[in-house]
Formats: sequence, C-alpha cells, structure tokens
Amino acid sequence: MTHVNNINAKKKLSILAVVLGSAALSGTAYADNIVVGVEELNYFPHYTMDGGEYGGFGRALFDAWAADRGHTVEYRAFPIKRLFENLVEGKIDMKYPDNAYWSSDMKDGKSVVYSEKVVEYIDGVSVKPGNVGKGMDSVKKLGTVRGFTAWSWLDVINSGTVKVSENKALEGVIKQTLADRVDAAYANVSVIQYQLDKMGSAKALTFDPDLKHTRDFYYASTTTKPQLISDFNSWMADNAAKVDALKAEYKVTLD
Repeated sequence: MTHVNNINAKKKLSILAVVLGSAALSGTAYADNIVVGVEELNYFPHYTMDGGEYGGFGRALFDAWAADRGHTVEYRAFPIKRLFENLVEGKIDMKYPDNAYWSSDMKDGKSVVYSEKVVEYIDGVSVKPGNVGKGMDSVKKLGTVRGFTAWSWLDVINSGTVKVSENKALEGVIKQTLADRVDAAYANVSVIQYQLDKMGSAKALTFDPDLKHTRDFYYASTTTKPQLISDFNSWMADNAAKVDALKAEYKVTLD
C-alpha cells in the first residue's frame, strides 16, 4: 500500500510502453492496447512513477506478460483516490496493485474481478530503534501516505486514540517520523527500508513486528475486461519461475 514527483495536471501521465511479442494468446485474451492504471507514487522497489516513467517490480512484471502475449501496455498514473474512481468507472482496463479490502466502499455494487495473488507484502509500523517494543500506547500520531488506509489500526484510529497524519509522499512520512512530528510511519515495510537506504539512513527506523500490521497480497483488478485477468492468471501460472526471478531481482520477496 515505497520520492513522489508532483506532476502538473496539464501533464497528465500517459506513458506508452510498447512491448512486442509473438507468443500465442490464450483463448480468453487478445493482443490489444491495454491501459493499466497505476499509483502516482514512488513506492520502489514494488513500483514507482519517477520523471514520468513507470518502473519497479510492477513494470517488469506487466512488461514480461505483455511481451509473451503480444500485448501493448500503456501505463497511466493517478493519485490513489482518482485511480480507484477510474477503475470503478471503467476508464482503465486494469489496476495494479489492488486488494479487495482497499476502498471497498467505492467498489460497492461494482463487479470487480481480481487476479490470483501477485506478490506478498507487509504493511506495518516503523519506529525509531529506541521505541521498538514499547507497545501500542507509544504511538499517538501515525504517519501514512495520503489515500492509504491503515487497516490494522482502524479501531484505535476510529476511537480517537491514535491520530493520522497524511503526506503526499512516503519520503515525507519518513522524514516526519525522523523529526518526531509523528510517532511512527505506516507503509509497506520493505518500501520504507528501501527509502531509508536511499536516504543514507538505513538504521534510522525499524519495523516493529509487535505492533499491529497487515500481511496480505497485491492483486491486479478490472471492472471491464475479465478476459485480461484470466490471461494474466494463466501467464503467471505458466511462468512461475520467471515471476519468482523478477521478485528476487527487485527484492520484494518476504523472508
């Protein structure tokens, strides 16, 4: 659910990644231009939109699928809320990543088809090393990326015990935590660690496994072209070794 480049609205992202391939298509899909909606967010190594270019594990995965199937993929990045709106309104062919729990209120009454599991993740809380093990009572203000929902913390957030501070970029959330403006940073723990490494502060924050966290999977989704999801599922099953190699390359596999 890891910096973010603020993209001017006049420069809406529509990055065309033409991927050529000659592999035969399954009976449920077809070679076509596929619009994949992605988050306008630097969340590397899982995915990133940097300088108008989509990258990370997500890009590598969909490029590999498209190359094998002969598809052409166009990646379009949006703020998180608008991305969900475009999904349910059928303005994109596929969304990545997604999860049935995310923005479930917006999806209510819509026919959303999800892929098989793509990659496992942990969304949790990273704190300063000296605060590890101090328990839930040590977190009064939780930093997270705007549009994200800290599912495992909803009870204490809704009760008012914990306040949420949103930032448009994960890097901003990390900096707020380092400056003690929030008590903890909530996000994908591997992405937080990557961002810390990039900032030269690898040990400045650490994941506290004793605090509430979510372990789940990223999926692809669609409301308009279930045949693409079927084809994507088939490709992942037939190319499990290739998918695993990409996960290893981008270091998104959990221990």
